[in-house]
Amino acid sequence: MSKLIIKKDYKCLLDRQQTEQGIKLIKEFFQQNLSTELRLRRVTAPLFVLKGLGINDDLNGVERAVSFPIKDLGDAKAEVVHSLAKWKRLTLAEYQIKPGYGVYTDMNAIRSDEELDNLHSLYVDQWDWEAVITRPDRTLAFLKDVVKRIYAAILRTEYLACETYPQLTPFLPKDIHFVHSEELLAMYPDLSPKEREDAICKKWGAVFIIGIGGKLSNGEKHDGRAPDYDDWSTVAENGLAGLNGDILIWYPVLERSFELSSMGIRVDKEALLRQLEIEGKEERKELYFHRQLLEDKLPLSIGGGIGQSRLCMVMLHKAHIGEIQASIWPDTMRKECAAWGMPLI
Repeated sequence: MSKLIIKKDYKCLLDRQQTEQGIKLIKEFFQQNLSTELRLRRVTAPLFVLKGLGINDDLNGVERAVSFPIKDLGDAKAEVVHSLAKWKRLTLAEYQIKPGYGVYTDMNAIRSDEELDNLHSLYVDQWDWEAVITRPDRTLAFLKDVVKRIYAAILRTEYLACETYPQLTPFLPKDIHFVHSEELLAMYPDLSPKEREDAICKKWGAVFIIGIGGKLSNGEKHDGRAPDYDDWSTVAENGLAGLNGDILIWYPVLERSFELSSMGIRVDKEALLRQLEIEGKEERKELYFHRQLLEDKLPLSIGGGIGQSRLCMVMLHKAHIGEIQASIWPDTMRKECAAWGMPLI
């Protein structure tokens, strides 16, 4: 409960009926814009995958996946996905998607180890997307161009929401600012990673932080990232390591930074082997996904996830993600949120 942010001057600008209509409007509009910007086709995604294939996302490497036995498979274990970072790349190969095109899907997950607060829920819903690229595309410039395209779709969605509901006022800046996590450390050496994110987002309004997963000059990581999907160790043209990052905005409703997307250019064979060694996870080379990549059976790709409930929360100026999605919350949190005008679904 200590992590719950209470804004005493918060006023819910849309009633529940308007909120539900707004959620539908935003989801339909944004995914069409995302699909058009990045040339993505929609595909159907799994809710769970077989354990032990290396397909499930390991996130920071400590979160436990929800699992269950499958009776008709001799009680083989299935895991509810954390995300579809690796599954999407397998799908690109299976569908034989050409460079410059990709796929997106509705990803639903259960993260039972999540610490519940205004932004974090047991239930995760996001647009997971992945596109095939060529070897020359594996550059920081290409990554930045894709980020700008995604941010443009976010801006158009904000415009639609504010035009539909005049009580909402747009607040996102026209452009997104780029900064490397090492540069951010140099700017704010005495702050924690989260405090650095708050400071840079308050300054620029919308930021893409590059290079998340590897250790910085202070020996610490800005944030954790699994070693086998994003490429966070390749040295880019700016002389700093990292071809991945996060899209964050300054969210005035909660007066804090707010992550909307985690994304990046994916590992090639060299980056995979390097990062597995760095993280002491070399045994993963024998897993199905990793063998496919090491045997050149998977295309080079870029991809990421964009939070659906989070985007709706921002577009509709909500103070708690539970105002957007149905999930399980502590009774004490429900009561406190209701008392402060944040009715949780």
